Amino acid sequence: MGQQQLLLIVLGTIIVGVAVVVGINMFTTGAINSERDALILDINTVAATAASYWRKPAALGGGARSFVGISDITSFGSDSSTMNGNFVMSSVTANQFVLTATGANEGVIIVATITQQGVTGSPAITLP
Repeated sequence: MGQQQLLLIVLGTIIVGVAVVVGINMFTTGAINSERDALILDINTVAATAASYWRKPAALGGGARSFVGISDITSFGSDSSTMNGNFVMSSVTANQFVLTATGANEGVIIVATITQQGVTGSPAITLP
């Protein structure tokens, strides 16, 4: 009887251990997906603000159909850092620029091309 009880205790411990590991993996995956979704939402917000800036005349504080001359997304009213991550602008041309978003918690990196129409194509997503 003692060996049977010991076997049940060991088996129960193994089952609980596997359940904990699976739970931790599911939580990590959920956190990464949540950060990715939040960054994509922020990128779409920046893209909408950028498109508005591009269309607005220079006399009204806009770009007059050009992104040339801006080096940071704060130039058209977006925040370069949010609770979701940091945003860096690069490769600026008259009609587009590249926006790199780096997640604040899980290290998700998203690179998107922003044009006067908004986000073009599928953003490149790098997961940790």
